[in-house]
Amino acid sequence: MSENQGNRPEDNVPAAPPHPGPVPPQTASQAPAGWTAPAAQNPQSPYARPHQAYGAPQPPYAGRPGAPAAHATQPTTPLTPETPDEPRKKSGAGKVVGLIVAAALVGGAAGLGGGYAGAALWGGESEAAPVAGPESITINDPDDATLTTAIAAKVVPSVVTISATSGSGGGTGSGVILDEEGHVVTNTHVVTLDGQSADAAITATTSDGRVYEAEIVGVDPIYDLAVIQLQDAEGLTPIEFADSDKLNVGDVAVAVGAPLGLSNTVTTGIISALERSISVASAAVPDDAESEDGGQTPPGQEGPFFFDFGQGQQQTGSNETISIAVIQTDAAINPGNSGGALVDSEGRLIGINVAIASAGGSSGQAGNIGVGFAIPSDIAERVADEIIETGSATHGLLGATVQPASAVEGTDIAGAYIAEVTPGGAADEAGLREGDIVTAVDGKPITTSIDLTAQVRALAAGADATLTYVRDGETRTADVTLGELGA
Repeated sequence: MSENQGNRPEDNVPAAPPHPGPVPPQTASQAPAGWTAPAAQNPQSPYARPHQAYGAPQPPYAGRPGAPAAHATQPTTPLTPETPDEPRKKSGAGKVVGLIVAAALVGGAAGLGGGYAGAALWGGESEAAPVAGPESITINDPDDATLTTAIAAKVVPSVVTISATSGSGGGTGSGVILDEEGHVVTNTHVVTLDGQSADAAITATTSDGRVYEAEIVGVDPIYDLAVIQLQDAEGLTPIEFADSDKLNVGDVAVAVGAPLGLSNTVTTGIISALERSISVASAAVPDDAESEDGGQTPPGQEGPFFFDFGQGQQQTGSNETISIAVIQTDAAINPGNSGGALVDSEGRLIGINVAIASAGGSSGQAGNIGVGFAIPSDIAERVADEIIETGSATHGLLGATVQPASAVEGTDIAGAYIAEVTPGGAADEAGLREGDIVTAVDGKPITTSIDLTAQVRALAAGADATLTYVRDGETRTADVTLGELGA
């Protein structure tokens, strides 16, 4: 048991007026009448970053153009509507705050048959059979276009389809472009085939069909995030980041990725829950990396959450789990969406798709059941920044063995019960002691030991955090400077 899992384990929108009769098809470059796209293609925001040479001291994600790609095809023309005189039309709720969680790697890693997406996926073929995707956002009736159409036109060019292959198999997933230098954030389980390959051959295909070889910059199995870099890439469209701490339950969610290898796929839903934490089995996690403080996930508390590998089978052979903070959504998520973008009404990144729940807790039944998860963009940005700068990411360590307070006799509140404090550790230095029940970290509610682990791991080593806890029936706070996991 440890703090890293304890027992281990905007407004109403007027309805759109009746649209006129059929009009000739138009390309994505033409502006739908009666509405405005959420933002320009290269928005200026608090998350935008200046262009500097990569490798020099700089803000994260500085970019520079590379050499021309060897495999260019017909480009996608993003939608750039002019400002209309009449009010914008949009569908659904007012402020569409993106969130689509997804799951997963299409095709199998070692032991899964090496299947790929599309027709070959369900047929179990072992040869690669990429599925062609649309190379533009199609608008057949501009008078009836929705806000989602505009979001898609902005975001699709910032999402790539990733293919990873090794001698034992392969699969595909999605990724999000971070800068013009070709850095792309995705999931560790996508580029390592869930830990089955440390040197998989990786390619990335942009929305307009350009194919680039890619190299792994670094992986972070603790939060299932990774950064790859496209080689000799140019003309890329980096994503814009939003503040994932400002989301609301019920906000509309928009997901972009390559489910089943179908590139440039867009789905929508709502944010079902925030401040959620899940525990997921991962073969990419080094032995004991997540149980440094001791403890294991107790029987029955593993949860029905999985990285989906496309053929309805979960990669087996993993005795390790990771605890991660996530956004929950009911947007349609299917194998291959892992690593893809979860965006808001302005096409800004609020999450990286990572996992799905399966019916009955069986990974063999994994698929879209309306319960998916994404890593909040604030966490993804922090981890990706560190990977680009140093090749790896750090994670906080509390230095305490914890378990769910609900499992402790005599407790009457939910939280993470401190069963043991490591001498000289962060918890010890902050004055925490055995019997304390942690109920919040920096204001985020803690109801189980998994919540505590996920929130502590979301922070960097050496980060300061404020813990709210209950001792002898009295609520108190403690300022903690976290240690470093694995140090």
